[in-house]
Amino acid sequence: MTDYEALLKPLKIRNLTLRNRMASTGHAAGLAEDGMPKDRYQLYHAEKARGGIGLTIFGGSSSVAVDSPLPFSQIDVSSDRIIPYFESFARRVHQYGAAVFCQLTHLGRRGHYASHNWLPLIGPSANREQAHRSYAKEMESWDFKRTIKAFGDAARRCEQGGLDGIEIIAAAHHLIDSFLSPVTNQRKDQYGGSLENRMRFGLEVFQSIREAVGDNFVVGLRMAGDEMMSGGLSAQDCLRVATAFGNSGLVDYISVYQAHGDNFANLSAMLPDMSYPPAAFLHLASAIKAEVDIPILHASAIRDVTTANRAIQDGHVDFVAMTRAHIADPHIMKKLQEGREDDIRQCVGANYCGDFAGSGGVKCVQNAATGHEAFMPHIHVPTTPRRKVVVVGGGPAGLEAARVAAERGHGVVLFEGESRLGGQINLAKTVPWRENMGGIVRWLESQIRKKGVDIRLGARADARAVQAERPDVVFVATGGSPAAPQIDGAHLGVSTWRILDGSVEPGSNVLVYDEMGLHSGSGCADFMAQRGAAVEVATPDREVGAETGHLTHVAYMRKLYEGNVIQTPNVKLSQAYMEGNSIVAVLKNEFTGAEEERVVDQLVFELGTLPNEDLYHALKPLSSNDGEVDLEALIENRPQTVNTNADGHFQLFRIGDAVMSRNVYAAIFEASRFMAQI
Repeated sequence: MTDYEALLKPLKIRNLTLRNRMASTGHAAGLAEDGMPKDRYQLYHAEKARGGIGLTIFGGSSSVAVDSPLPFSQIDVSSDRIIPYFESFARRVHQYGAAVFCQLTHLGRRGHYASHNWLPLIGPSANREQAHRSYAKEMESWDFKRTIKAFGDAARRCEQGGLDGIEIIAAAHHLIDSFLSPVTNQRKDQYGGSLENRMRFGLEVFQSIREAVGDNFVVGLRMAGDEMMSGGLSAQDCLRVATAFGNSGLVDYISVYQAHGDNFANLSAMLPDMSYPPAAFLHLASAIKAEVDIPILHASAIRDVTTANRAIQDGHVDFVAMTRAHIADPHIMKKLQEGREDDIRQCVGANYCGDFAGSGGVKCVQNAATGHEAFMPHIHVPTTPRRKVVVVGGGPAGLEAARVAAERGHGVVLFEGESRLGGQINLAKTVPWRENMGGIVRWLESQIRKKGVDIRLGARADARAVQAERPDVVFVATGGSPAAPQIDGAHLGVSTWRILDGSVEPGSNVLVYDEMGLHSGSGCADFMAQRGAAVEVATPDREVGAETGHLTHVAYMRKLYEGNVIQTPNVKLSQAYMEGNSIVAVLKNEFTGAEEERVVDQLVFELGTLPNEDLYHALKPLSSNDGEVDLEALIENRPQTVNTNADGHFQLFRIGDAVMSRNVYAAIFEASRFMAQI
């Protein structure tokens, strides 16, 4: 524990003492219902408190006024109806000893007019935001009055609801920092022009807040340390802003991050993925701490506790936030205090949480329980009766099934036909900037070994081998094999798998045909381009990598452009044939039907997988349920009780790509959901 003394030390902010220096910043979890933070939202944050965190900030970009949009199922703090939900939220977090804040904002122009209340967007000037393709109305005098009051009223609701504090966001080109930035503020009155004038609106907001909540309530500011854009706020400008707000007596701490949100390229810099080095922007927070006397918080690609502790110990910041790391493992601090650092499930920086929070709520690519705390525990406890579980397949689905089964006290045998565990993740991590994906397998493997799972590598189990274990439950997680295009000449191509696993060398002039739009097609193209190949990616989708997620898509585009990869959307591969020593691939336009040809020396295809299901079908007649799943029971988290074969000896289920082609998250979620009721 002495190795993490700085991180474990309490911190006082105004009249509030945090039990340690670890926080989770406000983020758009996508969990609000009808604009309110109900049970699912509360349980998600309460789990972090239970896991030992010092401070959790919920409600990323919660709206203070009726004309502030509510994208990503965010929270509406514009009326008193939210107060009872705050009260419940505070009770749930406080019972575990953590502090809880709500992040407040007016999104200004950062949204779309056709959302929430269908009201005009507002901003300092009438200009357009690229990400949401919307203009804003230039604020009039009456807009200032009502908006400043709205901030104060929202802050009062947070205090009345029993929260410990609030954080006001003035970054990502929300309303306050739209006034700060010369890119978005072209006013000629007292709110525009000089930096002092551009700070006026924000300072008036904080004055309204302080008058509403008094002196005993914590009020923080989240701001950029550098807008990282041409004509925007430089690091030196941001330092002046931080000093002005920090010395105003209105702000109790400053949370520093970077970039802006006007487009996805810069939004990805605000939420750096695995393509960025650890703590890439700590220097910005460090520069502000050197000039400001109030506590400084920083959160940006701090993925491990060693980096977090050093940031504090070396004087760069006063406390840190590992927000995405707590999405991967909300029990970081508890495990650290118990001397179980090796049990921390480390964030790999996949950004699945940010890419898909707007689709049903926050998710972690490797932790199925995140966002599903109401029915899926983060920590499983032994159950009775103890059963014998056989898992066939050591990819992400099989590993998660084995882990949860062992944690629930069952005896587990895991068969894996290859010499190593990991399945398709072993292919994903061969793309150099995505090698962190291997961390998913490393953690799962370490956990099943600790829990005594009988791991049998190089063992391709057949029905007889499975029966010999006398199992009570069998999970077939045999994955899938690459699907090939159903065209004349398909045999002339190779799958992305064969390129990434090294069995086929990249050609010099390559066409990658990708019907999935996921990581594998774009990743393989990047992999080959980095090795000197001239690469074109063709897809029937309207863009290359359409399903990679809006943040991860940025990293892929950056890499593909750097590698001079040609991108051709809206075409379908219709045939391939040999002409001399070259392959001719015929591409047909999806809209016009026009055909064009590509003459290449290598054709690579990515069409997902087809299930490896021979073992499953061999086991079906031997099982008590004939492989049948009670789908309603699965959804409602009840045990599977189907018994259609009196002569069967075990329950049989298949999971992951052994069922159908899906992604890593789907495989882990499915395995965990099944096993939680075994």
